[in-house]
Amino acid sequence: MITWDSLANFLIYFGAALLAEAIFIALYMAFTPHHEAKLIKDGNVAASISLAGAVIGFTLPLASVIIHSVSLLDMVIWSAVALVVQIAVFVLASLLLRGLSRRIEAGNVAAGITVAAASFAIGVVNAASMSY
Repeated sequence: MITWDSLANFLIYFGAALLAEAIFIALYMAFTPHHEAKLIKDGNVAASISLAGAVIGFTLPLASVIIHSVSLLDMVIWSAVALVVQIAVFVLASLLLRGLSRRIEAGNVAAGITVAAASFAIGVVNAASMSY
């Protein structure tokens, strides 16, 4: 049975999650050397795949945090951890694969898929790690 309290909690956590998503996307796009929004607007599939993987990689632990958090503050703190981890994935991938950002800008789909796969994989591990 849905109560007013449960509905209020849903709205609070859902709103906080949407805000966390927006903050993640803004920070991720500000942090990467290439400009995802412009590239995607111009039809760059590699940039779209890369960003989509990062968003999914962040959303997985965010969902886990919502399920396991004991308070809204707890959710916010662990969401920040997930955000840092996802940005670190891009940094590490960029260090291992020199010129990664340049390849994404050039529309290299393999580069976009590599970033997406790394983001997704680490997001799954991150989500599982946050469940304890």
